[in-house]
Amino acid sequence: MQEEEKWRQKIRERLLRIYERPDLEEAAFRIIEEHLGKYEPESGEREPLTQKDAMLITYGDSLTAPGKKGLQTLKRFLTRWVEDAIPYVHLLPMFPYTSDDGFSVVDYRRIREDLGDWNDIQKLSGSYGLMFDAVINHISRESDWFRKFEKQIPPYDQYFIVCDPKADYSLVTRPRALPLLTEVETSAGLRHVWTTFSTDQIDLNYACPDVLAEILDILVFFGKNGARFIRLDAIGFLWKELGTRCMHHPKTHEIVKLIRDVLPRYAPGVRIITETNVPQKENMSYFGEGDEADLIYQFPLPPLTMYTLLTGDAQPISGWLASLEPPVQGGTFFNFLSSHDGIGVRPAEGILRADQVDVLLTATLKNGGRISYKDNGDGTRSPYELNINYQDALASPDDSDEVRIGRFLAAETLLLSLQGMPGIYIHSLLGSRNDYLGLAESDIPRRINREKLDLDALEEQLSGETNRRLIFREMLRRLWIRQQLPPFAPDQPQQVLNAGEHVIAFTRGKAEKLWVLINVSGEEQTIWMEGLQGRDLLSEDHIEIKGRVTLSPYQCSWIQEVKELKGEPFK
Repeated sequence: MQEEEKWRQKIRERLLRIYERPDLEEAAFRIIEEHLGKYEPESGEREPLTQKDAMLITYGDSLTAPGKKGLQTLKRFLTRWVEDAIPYVHLLPMFPYTSDDGFSVVDYRRIREDLGDWNDIQKLSGSYGLMFDAVINHISRESDWFRKFEKQIPPYDQYFIVCDPKADYSLVTRPRALPLLTEVETSAGLRHVWTTFSTDQIDLNYACPDVLAEILDILVFFGKNGARFIRLDAIGFLWKELGTRCMHHPKTHEIVKLIRDVLPRYAPGVRIITETNVPQKENMSYFGEGDEADLIYQFPLPPLTMYTLLTGDAQPISGWLASLEPPVQGGTFFNFLSSHDGIGVRPAEGILRADQVDVLLTATLKNGGRISYKDNGDGTRSPYELNINYQDALASPDDSDEVRIGRFLAAETLLLSLQGMPGIYIHSLLGSRNDYLGLAESDIPRRINREKLDLDALEEQLSGETNRRLIFREMLRRLWIRQQLPPFAPDQPQQVLNAGEHVIAFTRGKAEKLWVLINVSGEEQTIWMEGLQGRDLLSEDHIEIKGRVTLSPYQCSWIQEVKELKGEPFK
C-alpha cells in the first residue's frame, strides 16, 4: 500500500509540473485513474539486453503472399529464414491510416484488415519480441477523435490545437516545407488547427488532460497486447507553446517521464525508445537522468557512415565516436543505418562541414535518390533527409558489385559492432536496391526504400546465386558470430583507437576485450597496434593476429583472444 501511495504521489507531482495548476493536476489525475483503472497492475523485472539482441525494422506488409494477411506472411518468412538470428521485430504502424504510409493513424486500437488482427500480433509475439509504433504527436483527420472535434463534442472539442493565424509562428521548428496551420470547418465555424507534418495529420493537444490520459491508456494497452518496446514517434514536437521552438519543450520531457512512470506499473517488461531526428546533444537529452527513454536513436550514424564509405575518410566518424558520452545507467543507444524514412541530414550538424554534407547530397542525386527539404521559417529551406536505399547510397551506378557490396557489409558490420542495440531494416537484411517503380508511381520520395516484395519471388532469389542471397547469408553469419561475443552486450564499454585515416578501430568489453577494425577505403591497409592479439572471428579460417594486421578493401575484423565459435550459422 505504501508503494502504491508513493507512485500516486509521484504521478501527481509530475502532472503539477505539466499543468502548473492544482485544479488541472487534480482533474488530470482523476481522468488518468478512470482510464487506467480497467487494467490490473503487474509486477516483474526486465531481462537486461545482451549481445544476442537485435531488432528487425519492417512494415507488416513489406512481404506479400497471395491470399495471406501481412502479419502471417511476415511470420512465415521469419520462421523459415531468420529463426532466432534477430529476436526482436519493430512493426511500423499497423493500424488503419489515411496517409504517410501508416503515420496518419485513424484508430490506435485496431489492426489493419490486410495485415490481420490482434490474434496475429499475439502469435508473432510468441516467437519474437515486438516493438509497436506510438504515433502520438498527431492523428488522422479521418479519425473518430477529429470527427467529434469537427462537431465540437466535449471533450474532443479540446483534443486539437486551435490557433490564431495572425500570431507569430516564426520560432516554431518545421520539419517539412508545408504550412503549419490547416483550415477546418467545425460546427462552431472555421478553425485553424496545428499540423506539424501535413494537413491530414492533426497535432494532439496535450494541454488537455483528456488527451494525455487517453494516450497513456493506449500505451498501456500496447504493453498488455504484445509490445516489448514502444517507439515514441516524433516525440520532440509534442508540446506547443508560442514564443518557443515547440521542440524538446520541458513539458515534453515531463510527459516522457510520466510515460516511464506509468508503464512499469502496468506493463513492466516494456522499454521506451524515443525517435528524435535532431543533432546529438538534443537527442541525448531524452535519456533525462535515467528517467526518460530506455533507448535513443543514434541519428548521426547513418549520414556519418555514408560519408565515411563514400570518401574512405574515417576521421569524422572516429572523432564523433570518441566524443560520445556513455549512455545513462540502464539506458543504451538504438543504432541503425537505414529505415522506412530517409537518411537524416540535421543530425550531422556540427560533425560534418558544409562541404562534407555536399558530398552526401551529390552522391544521393548521382545514385538515383532524392533530397527532401525543411522550411527554416525565414523564407529559406535546407536539406532535411536523403531518400535513397542505403546500399545505393554507398556506391554509384558505375561502381562494381564487389565495391558496392563491400562498402555495404562494412557499414552493416559497424552497425553490429557499436555500443547499443542494432536495428536492421528489412531491405538492408535482404540486400534490396532503389525501388524506382514505387517512387515513380507515388512521387513520394520515401517510397524509394519501402518496396513491397513478393515472398515467393524473394525465397527464390534467396535460394539462388544472387546478390540478395550473398548479403542475406553474410548478414546472418555475422549476427550468429555476434551472439556469441559478450563484449558486444549493450552495457559493455567502447574505446575508440587511432588506426589512421582509413580504418575505424575500437575495442568493446571490459573483462573480455574484443577489437573491431574496419577498412573504409578501397585500398589495402596495414596497421600495427600494441596489445592487438587474438583470432579474427570474421575470417573464414579465424586467422591469428599478433600486433600487425593487413586489411583488404572494406574488410572488417573482430579480433578476440582464443574464442571458439559453437554450432552452425543461421541458414
